[in-house]
Amino acid sequence: MPILHSYIVAYDSGFAPNPFNGFCTLATCKPDIRQRAVLGDWIIGTGSNRKGVRRGGFLVYAMRVREALTIAEYWNDPRFEKKKPNLHGSYRMACGDNIYYPLEGGGWGQLNSYHSKEDGSPFQKHINRDTSVDRVLVSDDFVYFGAEGPNIPVHLKDADLVLSGRGRKRIEDEAALAEFEGWLDELGVRGYQGRPFDMVEAMRKRK
Repeated sequence: MPILHSYIVAYDSGFAPNPFNGFCTLATCKPDIRQRAVLGDWIIGTGSNRKGVRRGGFLVYAMRVREALTIAEYWNDPRFEKKKPNLHGSYRMACGDNIYYPLEGGGWGQLNSYHSKEDGSPFQKHINRDTSVDRVLVSDDFVYFGAEGPNIPVHLKDADLVLSGRGRKRIEDEAALAEFEGWLDELGVRGYQGRPFDMVEAMRKRK
């Protein structure tokens, strides 16, 4: 039976998850979810309620896990070449999450990315955490709203689908999962629908 994994997207940048180029991918952060989610499970991320964001209870994204790849498989798969970051390109190019590649002597190299140091050099703390689980979750059945998502209905919040703090929530109740899927279908959209919160903020500050 599918399980729903729910967590708060503390930093909605388009990096984790990365909803661009036709796939929603979770390749960094959330090692617990990347380790435990299986094919067919749902992952939902809801908005942060921290000061300056105030998006608690809103849907950021939902993805049904379709594939689970190793980090090396993700790196070498031509479908995800455009998810390799270019910090000098567009916003979408800059937040690519295909950042790790195996080194000949063992370990992992890291592209200049959102998880690198400010000077572009590898950030070992992020490398250790991101690669602690050798698993990348991939979905072509997803909806990503970013900063422009709908408020999750009260009856789904009452079913504990929305986390109130750090960590993750596992929803195994069949009725709650069916209600969530029904609501998602009623929205009538799939794929990339809205901009990441950080992208919206960056554009606002340029004005």
